[in-house]
Parts: sequence; structure tokens; C-alpha cells
Amino acid sequence: MTSTGIRLHAPAPGWSIDADVVVVGSGVAGLTAALRCEAAGLTTVVVTKARLDDGSTRWAQGGIAAALGEGDTPEQHLDDTLVAGAGLCDEEAVRILVTEGPDAVRRLIATGAQFDESTDGGLELTREGGHHRRRIAHAGGDATGAEISRALVEAVRASGRGEREALSAEGGGGRRAGMRIIENALVLDLLTDAEGRTAGVTLHVMGEGQHDGVGAVHAPAVVLATGGMGQVFSATTNPAVSTGDGVALALRAGAEVSDLEFVQFHPTVLFLGPDAEGQQPLVSEAVRGEGAHLVDGDGVRFMLGQHELAELAPRDIVAKGIMRRMREQDAEHMYLDARHFGAEMWERRFPTILAACRAHGIDPVTGLVPVAPAAHYASGGVRTDSHGRTTVPGLYACGEVACTGVHGANRLASNSLLEGLVYAERIAADIARTGLRARVPQPLPTAERPAHPLLPPEARLAIQRIMTRGAGVLRSEASLAEAADRLHRLHADARDALDENGKTAEPGVDTWEATNLLCVARVLVAAARRREETRGCHWREDRPERDDTAWRRHIVVRLNPDRSLAVRTTDTTDFPPTLTQAQEQ
Repeated sequence: MTSTGIRLHAPAPGWSIDADVVVVGSGVAGLTAALRCEAAGLTTVVVTKARLDDGSTRWAQGGIAAALGEGDTPEQHLDDTLVAGAGLCDEEAVRILVTEGPDAVRRLIATGAQFDESTDGGLELTREGGHHRRRIAHAGGDATGAEISRALVEAVRASGRGEREALSAEGGGGRRAGMRIIENALVLDLLTDAEGRTAGVTLHVMGEGQHDGVGAVHAPAVVLATGGMGQVFSATTNPAVSTGDGVALALRAGAEVSDLEFVQFHPTVLFLGPDAEGQQPLVSEAVRGEGAHLVDGDGVRFMLGQHELAELAPRDIVAKGIMRRMREQDAEHMYLDARHFGAEMWERRFPTILAACRAHGIDPVTGLVPVAPAAHYASGGVRTDSHGRTTVPGLYACGEVACTGVHGANRLASNSLLEGLVYAERIAADIARTGLRARVPQPLPTAERPAHPLLPPEARLAIQRIMTRGAGVLRSEASLAEAADRLHRLHADARDALDENGKTAEPGVDTWEATNLLCVARVLVAAARRREETRGCHWREDRPERDDTAWRRHIVVRLNPDRSLAVRTTDTTDFPPTLTQAQEQ
């Protein structure tokens, strides 16, 4: 592993905390990892960008998939996942997911999560796209993520304490058993020791009433669970905090990322107009699972005949079907027809979606729901092995920020919450098994001028529009080349201003987020240009066929010290090991 030496321009840390493990993120993956690490006796710090319950998990409507129903088996779940992944899933990673998944869900229930039950007292299981069986457990009808988040947040708060209390009790340093919680904190960069191993993170705590909120958590193990990067596009289902911070941090630390071109666009996002930007309301796949139909403006069910599962085909197929029909009819959206559900079913099964629709003047009980694809989930991310280890010793990743190999070229519906659970537990077990040695971080260089340029806050909107236009659902060499050129100009202008006169945007949350977004956007476009085929949720108009001979491979990217990208293609579908035997010691 070679460190890039690149860090975000930020003030020097003014305080520090020591711990065994720092978990960055508070979704299902982060909180599960934190709880399991604490249960193993590890002093654990949870750092989250907003409040504990403000991540993507709380927005998950559909549910969590696991072979929990009568007649269902992990093998059947594995088969559905492999089909959805379009030839790029790591079969062993998927087997781990589906085999360990049912017990992981039961442990989640034991933690306090309350799922909807059928009349006989068992779990009420539903079906979603790509699944041949009812295996989706849900809560509150369509509020599964909110319930899971509630249960995990309560468990963490019961065992944790706030950052102010921790600093007050210890004078800003030292160690003490238990879990510490630092909310409203943006993690900046990874700290490493003289051998390049993880030694903690730097972070900026917001709203502390101080000009300098930058501090450090010193820890020999760091778990990235920062979620997705949906804010790289104009319209997304992701919350505003999903700015790719974990992927950008990992790249600056020298870690490899893989398959970032596979961004899943959810087929049915409530259409709020052609100029709508930011987080958009999701219309869960479970609505189609319960029998809603996709229709065009003439009322024709256009998915019939396109796939054996019609509206319940894997998400990439449904998104492409919608986009094709939109292009054929020069339409801005299609429609979801669930009028036959009736008011009682809408109110009982999908109260959140019903309220969102009505808030925008749409009543799905009596009318059609306008829908169009929007950025939803990153199937790729920071490359890990089956224990969540990245290519940087001591740095782990799980959840949407990670690329475990489970999702391949297209995530199967409701596998994301399960992946967060299963691989977070495996990470905690590996950290506990390995044993931790405190590491002294290398001193942060005090440069006369910033080493890495920051973008102004307004660059965020420019990046989103570039990506939506050039690297959205439909891509081509021409559109990707234009996006790459425009992103490079943003990067080069900031770099040249820094190199020529030492000027860069002022450090702050807005500028750090914009800089992170540019980093992940450049990687995504580079990977999408390299993959000259259509596969899963990567749709190249100029390369419409899937090419297993040339492209049943993974694309791996890392950041060079000069800020350029090193892009390579693996020789086979198998990932090389993340760490050497010497690094594992």
C-alpha cells in the first residue's frame, strides 16, 4: 500500500480522543459494527455527519431480504442475487450474505427492531423485483429503515455518551470503557503510522461554537460506514449528507475502489418536474411487489414481454424499460398504477408513500403516480475482502461505501440492509480476533500552503449537472468524454490556482463536500469510460451488448500522489487479495 500523501486542506487538530475502534457512519452498517465492537470489549467511538438517525438507512422503505420464509432457502436467495448481479457478483461473498443473513436479522430483532407480523404471528414477508419468493421483512408497512434505525440508535445511545461528556470526563484524551458518540462531525482524512497502517482519523465537529472544530480520534482500526454518494447527481433518493466522503477519504489514504460505474437508478422515484434537484421521494419496489403496474401515458403496461417478471424484473431492467418508453414517446416520466389497491391497503401497507404523494398533490388511491428513474445506490465502492478489510491495513469498510462483491453490476432489491448487517458483524469479529495495537500517527505536515485544492461551494451544483447529463442512466463515449473534460477543468482550475498563487477555497463543510464529490465523480466517469459494454445498471448506448469475454472483469481505481487516477481491469472475475500476509500481521 502506497499512501498518496494527499489530505484535505484543514486546520490542525485542536483536540484528540483515544480509542480501539472508530466507526464512521450511523446507518445499519455503522451502528451494527459499533454495537458488536463494544460487545467484544473494544473502546468504540461513533462519528456521524449529522444526527445518529440522519443517514440513508432511515429512508429505506422496502425492507430487508433474508431466507426466513417457509420453503425458502439461502441457495434460492443466492441464485436471485447472482442473476441480478449480471455476472460480476463474488459468489463466495453472496454465499456469506445469504447464509449468515437469517441469523443476523434475528439478532437485529433481539436488539429491538419490530417487524410487521402476519396473522399467525410470524414475519409478514413480501416480494420485490428480482426475488422469486416472498422474503422481504418490513416494518410499519413501508418504514422499515426508520424502524431499524430507531432500534439501533436506541441501543447505541443506551451504551454511549456524547462527545462533550467524553471530552469533559477525560480532558480531551485518555481511554475509558464504553461507546462514545460524536454527532455533527465530518470526517476529513485517515491518520496512519510510520508503516502506513491505520492510526485514526481527523474530523471537524460542527456547531460547537468554535472557529476551529477540527480534532482527531486516534485508533488502530477505522470502520468506514459512510453510506453512498447519490448527491453526485442532481436528482437522487439519497439524503443531503450522501456526498461520497468515505470513498474520497479512502482514495486519499491510498485505498482501492472498485466498480464505481455501477450506480443503481431506482426505477420508480416520484417525478416532481424536469428541474427537480436534491433528494426526491422514493416509491418503493414493494408497491410493485404487491401488484402495482407500470403504464405509459396511454395506459399500456409496457414491461409485459420485456422480462418474465415484468414490473418485478431486476431494477436495471425496469429502469431501462422506463427510459426506453420515455424516449419512444418523448415523455418526461411514466406512471405507476395502484388504484386497485384501494384506500385501506394504501393506508395500512404504504402510509409513508401515500403521505409523500399527497404532499405533492398526487392521490394514488384515485389517480396514477408519475415516476422516473433517479440515482439511488452505489453497488461499487471501497474494495474489501470477506472480512471487510480494505487495501490499507487497519481500514475497514461496510455498507454502501464498500464493494464486497455482493452486488456485482446491480444490487438485488433489499439486499443492502442485509449486507450492512452481515458484513458489519464480520468486521467486528475480525477486529476482535486480530487484536489491536495502539499506533502513533505520523505528525501532520505543517505546509506553508495547502497541499490539496478545495472547491468553492457552488461547484457542487456544477458537478451534479455534469454527472446527470453525462453519466446518468444513459451513457455513451461522447457523453462520458464531455463529463470527464468538464470535471477535469474544475479540478485543473482549482489545482492551477493553488499551484500558481497558493489560493484555494476556505476550509469548511461546504468546500470539503464539494471537493469529495469531485473526487468520486472523476473516478465514476473514468470507470464508466473504461467499461465499453452494457451490464447491469451501467448502460452504454454506444455499446448496447453485454460482453462477457472482454468485460466480465472488475475495474479498480486508486489515486496517485499527483492527484491523477490509476485505472486498471482485473484479469478475472475474482478480486485479488486486499492485504498481503505481512500486512495482515
